[in-house]
Amino acid sequence: MCFIAKKRINSQMQLSFEPLLLELKHPFRLATGMRTHTNDMLVRISLNGLTGYGESAMPPYYGETHQSAAAFFELAARQLQSYHQPLSATTIATIMQEIDGLAPGNNAAKAAVDIALHDLWGKMQGRPVWSLLNVAPENMPPSSFTLGMDTPEVLRQKLPESDGFQILKIKLGSDDDRAIIRTIREVSDKPIYADANQGWTDREAALDLTYWLQEQGVLLIEQPFHKNDLESSAWLTGRSPLPVIADESFQRLSDLHRVAACFHGVNIKLMKCTGLAEAVRAIRAARHNNLKVMIGCMTETSCGISAAAQIAPLCDFVDLDGCWLIRNNPFGMPDIGDGRIRLNAQPGLGLHVKTS
Repeated sequence: MCFIAKKRINSQMQLSFEPLLLELKHPFRLATGMRTHTNDMLVRISLNGLTGYGESAMPPYYGETHQSAAAFFELAARQLQSYHQPLSATTIATIMQEIDGLAPGNNAAKAAVDIALHDLWGKMQGRPVWSLLNVAPENMPPSSFTLGMDTPEVLRQKLPESDGFQILKIKLGSDDDRAIIRTIREVSDKPIYADANQGWTDREAALDLTYWLQEQGVLLIEQPFHKNDLESSAWLTGRSPLPVIADESFQRLSDLHRVAACFHGVNIKLMKCTGLAEAVRAIRAARHNNLKVMIGCMTETSCGISAAAQIAPLCDFVDLDGCWLIRNNPFGMPDIGDGRIRLNAQPGLGLHVKTS
């Protein structure tokens, strides 16, 4: 892996980054579109011989690009020059508050800085991030494995790739929703997370479909209606036999007050909420509002997946499969057993960087 050095901080700390195009194993179809790759930026922050790794995964529908991320990292590098104290949870939260104020948006770029700081903190302390955040690895829920929308033939071909996972995540939101689920049920009896990706429009049809999905072994419904149609989501949430989870409607902690009464739970993604520091606060706030918590991902390398996995035991549902969906992961794969990501005891995020 070759990082491009961009800034030196107090002749000790250095922020560097590298653009990367994540190549998907299969074209990935949602109710809102299709893509074959995802823009990504790999980041490292080095200090006193130690390096923390971070990542910003940038699917096109959130508007971040290699260019916008690079410009933001220039700002972040200058901001980091003012920090000299040892890293801690409080220090990182303070740093990220100031990083957040550098420019609006850029949530994935901000997440890369946060993730790298947490990895560096763990390496400085000689402890895994999960330990520093007081997370119990034995509470790790199983992760789902995602299948994008496709023809029955292709779905059958892709299904063996889910071996090792206990739960399937199936993309819905088209006129073929029932056919897609029937195809899956012809070859698998694994529980299913159904993600409509804002694709449903008719309330009564959605409710009828939800009852049918429950009969098919579906465990939850994610983002049934358009992200701004909170009224329809609240209507379905009040009648659904399954938990209804907000994804596109819930980006950051500041959105919680808008969606808390409209869904049974929220899907927290590091790339949406600027990283681990805010994600931990969002989990606590969601619990305070009696909401279920799902932790999800974009198409990401093992860096982003391993970062989210550090706090996954605090959640009810886990969807951390991004690095299993790409061809060119620059890190070693996370360990998985019994469908659960296994957190290791290595300092920081426990990443293995491949050497070219």
